[in-house]
Amino acid sequence: MVILKASGVTDDRYLHYMKLYRTAKAVILHHPDGYCMLNEPWDELINRDNLHDHLSGMISASRNLNEREAALFLGMLLPPAGRQEVWAAGVTYMRSRDARMEESKGSGGASLYDRVYEAERPELFFKANAGRVAAHGQQVNIRRDSDWNVPEPELTLFLNSNGSVQGYTIGNDMSSRSIEGENALYLPQAKVYERSAALGPCLYVPREPIEHSTVIRMIIRRDDKVMYDDSVAISKIKRTFEELSEYLFRECNFDDGVFLMTGTCLVPPDGFTLQEGDVVEISIGPIGVLSNFVGYKK
Repeated sequence: MVILKASGVTDDRYLHYMKLYRTAKAVILHHPDGYCMLNEPWDELINRDNLHDHLSGMISASRNLNEREAALFLGMLLPPAGRQEVWAAGVTYMRSRDARMEESKGSGGASLYDRVYEAERPELFFKANAGRVAAHGQQVNIRRDSDWNVPEPELTLFLNSNGSVQGYTIGNDMSSRSIEGENALYLPQAKVYERSAALGPCLYVPREPIEHSTVIRMIIRRDDKVMYDDSVAISKIKRTFEELSEYLFRECNFDDGVFLMTGTCLVPPDGFTLQEGDVVEISIGPIGVLSNFVGYKK
């Protein structure tokens, strides 16, 4: 359920938020006073400077929705990536560095991750085109040729074509730790495949940048049993969002903007691997909850 009541909000940080939902029928804007339907195409709508102010100006001229109407639209969620690519940053938290070093020590590649964690240049890689991205409530895939598959919960930036952060969403960077651990050059196969990424449930557009005290939490359920539950504040990230964005845009153009996953600090224990039917729930502060079930490519 993605319907959130705006009434009773007392923290001033959340009195100036916008949440954009991309659905199969329309673009829905959730603002502190309710919901409305926007008539502007998704890709043109989000790829601009001052997105928050633009959305604020659209409210009065847009069709208001009651919660029942909004719920009908929000039952048809699509990922917030339209024509945008999805990229990802790696080894931006120490816990991620340690996990990568552990999984790759048998191949002799452990020092690679320590060096990239300390290096000036961050690790950035292409993750998915929009067609490979799952929405909230949809299936994410694990690989049949891997015996160690995990989700990676990540705060995800939306950068417009000028490289400016205009919003945030929740990302799940599905990964094969066994394939990446076997050889670091196999990273594309460990990271890039059908439904190897999920984004959602919305594009969160606050007036001010998201606070560094914001907490990411991940819960993995199997047959209603909690297999993993942990959380971390995004303040533990080693690199700034500006640093990651600057490197991404150095030699790339993104005419429709781009989504950038910023890395994970929540890593299940080494003995855990996802199974078909598991449910992964990732929550990030004011953005909401991204929930996906696990399966195999059909």
